[in-house]
Amino acid sequence: MRLVTLLTAAFCVAAAALPTARAHAEWNDSIRWHAEVGTTLSAGEHTPLWLNANRFGFSSIERNNFWLRLGAFKELDKQKRFSWGAGVDMGVAHRFQSTFVPQQLYAEVQYRCLDAMVGAKEISDGFLDQSLSSGALTQGWNARPIPQVRIGIFDYADVWGCKGMFAVKGHIAYGVFDDNWWLDRWSSRYTNYSLSTLYCSRAIYFRGGNASKFPLEGELGLVMDTEFGGKTWIPDGKGGGFWERHPTDLKAFAKALIPAKGSSDTRPGEQANVEGNFLGNWSLGLKWQAPAGWMVRLYYEHYFEDHSMLFFDFPWKDGLYGVQARLPRNPFVSDIVYEFLYMKDQAGPVYWDHTPSIDYQVSGRDEYYNHEIYNGWQHWGQGIGNPLMTAPIYNANHNLYFYSTRVMSHHLGFKGEPSPQVAYRVMLSHTDSWGTYNVPFDRVKSNFSWLAEVKYHPKALWGCEVSLSLAMDHGSLLGNSFGGMLSISRTGWFK
Repeated sequence: MRLVTLLTAAFCVAAAALPTARAHAEWNDSIRWHAEVGTTLSAGEHTPLWLNANRFGFSSIERNNFWLRLGAFKELDKQKRFSWGAGVDMGVAHRFQSTFVPQQLYAEVQYRCLDAMVGAKEISDGFLDQSLSSGALTQGWNARPIPQVRIGIFDYADVWGCKGMFAVKGHIAYGVFDDNWWLDRWSSRYTNYSLSTLYCSRAIYFRGGNASKFPLEGELGLVMDTEFGGKTWIPDGKGGGFWERHPTDLKAFAKALIPAKGSSDTRPGEQANVEGNFLGNWSLGLKWQAPAGWMVRLYYEHYFEDHSMLFFDFPWKDGLYGVQARLPRNPFVSDIVYEFLYMKDQAGPVYWDHTPSIDYQVSGRDEYYNHEIYNGWQHWGQGIGNPLMTAPIYNANHNLYFYSTRVMSHHLGFKGEPSPQVAYRVMLSHTDSWGTYNVPFDRVKSNFSWLAEVKYHPKALWGCEVSLSLAMDHGSLLGNSFGGMLSISRTGWFK
């Protein structure tokens, strides 16, 4: 209670000391500040799923947590040929993975359509509705940002000579996972875990069509990510072990960018397949934007591990299938999203590598989000992809393993604005899980999770927001939990 009192007092002092003059979006040379204080109170196994998931890792599965968050941001001016931006976003929390949370710290520049960013920033590629979707399969918004250097075309830029009917965006990035402190304290010494893991990301998206000329638009994207380098703890089964180091030379950086077989100083599995943990997804979208203001969009994300599901070696059964609708302006419902997540196939249950006696390969058992060397597709214990595949942070044995990736899920989300001061959203998810091929459940585990959230913007207190959320989990997968979240925030500008 003493910590709660001190953090609340600090929030009030900080918010009162900052300027509160009304600002406008055209103040592109101004600095936006944001202050927030909040708490989550829960009963049951954990904080309910949708009070923890898809918040860029600024959350916790620990019940009854509390936080204070302060940030300042200089946004890019998209109207200028050259512009720069920066941000700092820090938090102090109780019952999070760490008490001090350096959530964002970055600087970025833009020249025409070219962009560069260095640091840790909350990033979304914009392919999915971040407020209603269950989450992207590869580069979601469920885990803390990864510190990185990123270059590319971050926003769609029209291709010269195509009269606005064709646009492209993409990036290349290198970074490092910064969760060493947490991993070394949380992970079991009887299981593998990796420290100082390096990160490589690259993506390209194409958009065809122009809603101002014809209502139909199409989108195609390819995302590829790699974990490489660092060192892995190899246990001896008696509480001891040794560290196995992985290549970090220029060849390793090149193979992280363009997947290739490992050298002689890597494990046999990497020499037969690719060096590091290679994964990604294809994205396909088709949108009809009506002049009356309503919109319907169909989309599909196909996930792959290594090369086996990158192209058409196996049927593309697994993926996130979605439909999104934006309704004409009304006070009830503005947007609706339905998604079907199917991840049971994973290239099939059989895996066989070449041997001298049987020179044949079957690339099944892809083990989504898991890897025999690295910590899997997680950061600070939270899955970087879709949170409906239960993250390692939930594991009571402190093993960095995704035990629930062969899942089938139905997800529904909708939101609206009954008045200029009130907005709401609702999300409902039902998931069935078969575990993994290597560690199957003895019976199918299910879970139903829901969230109801209301945000209030007082007309008399410009820049203030009060958010109240209720959520529940029920089932054998995550257990039974019920809880609520209350946060109070204020946003303003330094002119």
